[in-house]
Amino acid sequence: MKKTQATRRRFFKTLSAGAAALGLGSPFALASNASKEEPAKEGDQVLFVGDNIALANTNYGKVRGFILRDIYHFLGIPYGADTSGANRFMPPQKPKPWTDTYPALWWGNSAPQQMENRYANKFASFRDQWNYDDVSEDCLRINIFTPGYNDSKKRPVLLWMHGGGFWNGNAIEHEGYKGENLARLGDVVFCSVNHRLGPLGFTDLSGVGGEKYASSGNVGMLDLVAALEWIHDNIANFGGDPNNVTIMGQSGGGSKVCTTTAMPAAKGLFSKAVVLSGARVDLGLPDLSKKLGAYILKEAGLEPAQVDQLQQMPWQKYYEIALRAAGKLAVDSGKTAASASQIFQPRVDGKHIPDHPYWQKPSPYAAKVPMLICSVTNESSSTWTDSSRESITLDGLKEQFKGTYGEKAGAIVDAYAKTFSNKKPAEIWSMITNHRQRSVLLADSKSKQEAPVYLAWFGWQPPLFDNRLRAFHCLDICFWFYNTDTMLSHTGGGARPRALSQKMAGALLQFMKTGDPNGGGLPKWAKYSSDKGETMFLDDTCALQNDPDREARKVLPPYVIS
Repeated sequence: MKKTQATRRRFFKTLSAGAAALGLGSPFALASNASKEEPAKEGDQVLFVGDNIALANTNYGKVRGFILRDIYHFLGIPYGADTSGANRFMPPQKPKPWTDTYPALWWGNSAPQQMENRYANKFASFRDQWNYDDVSEDCLRINIFTPGYNDSKKRPVLLWMHGGGFWNGNAIEHEGYKGENLARLGDVVFCSVNHRLGPLGFTDLSGVGGEKYASSGNVGMLDLVAALEWIHDNIANFGGDPNNVTIMGQSGGGSKVCTTTAMPAAKGLFSKAVVLSGARVDLGLPDLSKKLGAYILKEAGLEPAQVDQLQQMPWQKYYEIALRAAGKLAVDSGKTAASASQIFQPRVDGKHIPDHPYWQKPSPYAAKVPMLICSVTNESSSTWTDSSRESITLDGLKEQFKGTYGEKAGAIVDAYAKTFSNKKPAEIWSMITNHRQRSVLLADSKSKQEAPVYLAWFGWQPPLFDNRLRAFHCLDICFWFYNTDTMLSHTGGGARPRALSQKMAGALLQFMKTGDPNGGGLPKWAKYSSDKGETMFLDDTCALQNDPDREARKVLPPYVIS
């Protein structure tokens, strides 16, 4: 390392990432390898970027990142080749080596997805602060945040799998996805990835394309396995321990985590798993997806012998054809056209995904992997954009839920109102439509294995939109990652959310390091058992509870494979 770079690095390790640097009002803990020298003063330089700064090696060539507030950022590094053309619908290929230093200075392309009217909903755009950039099939990219590299340290590694179902999203969709603050707080390496989605990640063409297309229905998941393989082979160059990797995701990302644990090729590439509001116990069966190829060929005006032409057309054209075909298949199968997107998801294929992850029995490939599961109390809260909905009555709720639950609607509403007698009907509304049922099902299945499972329920209420925002789907992410002062439109910022975030991030860091969240600042967290239903309730005051909604949940219809 050149002297100037070493000098800058030594200087940067003296920085305290406290109120002056981040505007947070209270200091972060320095990484464990930080210097004992006095921290830099407010006004000192916090960004370093240049030809000889943050240079690291990969198996495919050198990369150059930058240093921001003492954390090294390496963004958009290729972990796989371009997936267009002959690589479309194929398992991911290794990236082509490069000779020049790769500028890892900006996020990788988002996977192809529907971008029209992405920001049309002003409420959602404000709340979630969407980050989207170029969309391209050349999208297999990994981002790395690390406190140090080439320092012989073996830091725990986290791989973040983004949400958006299996249909949309990217690695930096929210500011709350950034890994800088968690990397600093816990002296860990934070990674996030983009991978193939929707029709380009999950079109099963095996029925019309034969062996060549045998893997086409699950290539979006194979991308995530490729990312784990890249981490295993390269993360030591970025200060990480390839033998201590935690996979974590929320919503669709949580489903990806569950699916990854059921893939033989991923076994041994990670040692812990965290699932947020995305508990996935089952996957679709191949019956429906295998029919899709014939529908797509018909919609494209092609014969089976011409299936390769689907690889050559512009992705936008293929996307439109695939959606129309999926809509017709859905209707012909007795479903609605609106459910077409659900066809483009991972499927049990007998090879890459031999069986359902946790339906009836837990995946044997992750039997020794501890798991932490969390959902939020008001996943689908809908009153925040319309205050008039706050006045709904219990009778109104019963009428509202008849379309979903039929004659059971009244009993379900009454059960939740009795269990949560301190909640108003508008709150009961969102509590009934939460992810808690599947989270408990996942915990029940996982608890049959030797590795422990820990269950949480997040109920912190943000003081935004006249207190109507509530503990909505996605809110807890920034708390786990110590980003409550970064994701202000979710939390409002300040000392109150930060206090809970420090405890939750501390628990996550302990879990990453040991497989046990205890010792990070939360109360004693007992591992989950089906008998007691031990659940850590996360709020301004956190407490371990025994299955707090069990009686209400009993009235819900039993979960069945979709």
